[in-house]
Amino acid sequence: MHPYEMSSTLRERAKEASIKLNYGSLYSVVDTLLRHGLIEVHDVVRQGRRPERTVYDVTDTGRTEYVDWLSELLAIPVKEFTQFEAALSLLPSLSPDDVVTLLKVRRTRLEGEIVGTDAVMEQMAKQGLPYLFVIEADYLQGLRRAELAFVVRLIQQIEDGSLEGVDVWRRAHETGDIPSEADWQRAVGGQWPWTGEEVSSLRSVD
Repeated sequence: MHPYEMSSTLRERAKEASIKLNYGSLYSVVDTLLRHGLIEVHDVVRQGRRPERTVYDVTDTGRTEYVDWLSELLAIPVKEFTQFEAALSLLPSLSPDDVVTLLKVRRTRLEGEIVGTDAVMEQMAKQGLPYLFVIEADYLQGLRRAELAFVVRLIQQIEDGSLEGVDVWRRAHETGDIPSEADWQRAVGGQWPWTGEEVSSLRSVD
């Protein structure tokens, strides 16, 4: 393919939904692949008055590199830093009531995304598209459903008070006082797992 055909094919297959693509840098990527011997010039073509277009093919080295790269992605789990995980790590910065309100918004949006994607996948199936071509969408649905279940459970735990430490968290926002180590010990019904020094460092950050 020539770069324009590559771009068109990726767009037709909506690969930007699953892979972080920057179509504007495609030509630079092609140049880099060519420089490293992963692709090679196959032909130079011209259609009518259009400019010449260079058609590229994958080299044996490129195929080997691709198989190695994809094999690693499939076989080895890696730590991926999601925005939602970052937000959860900073959850106590907001009050429990505010968190519940925001989580309910997220719950509604997740439910909408799940319903929408289910409808798209069903339509694709009716059109005869093999499941293999939408398998990444099904994976994403699995993640969404797992996240939705987590969000629903977390909302319930905050609202019914069963979330460990929620009373200390709520009181901190009501009084403006930073909870002490003893407060957290009482909340967990035993020894607070952090040392006084670690708690002090968190206070200094706050």
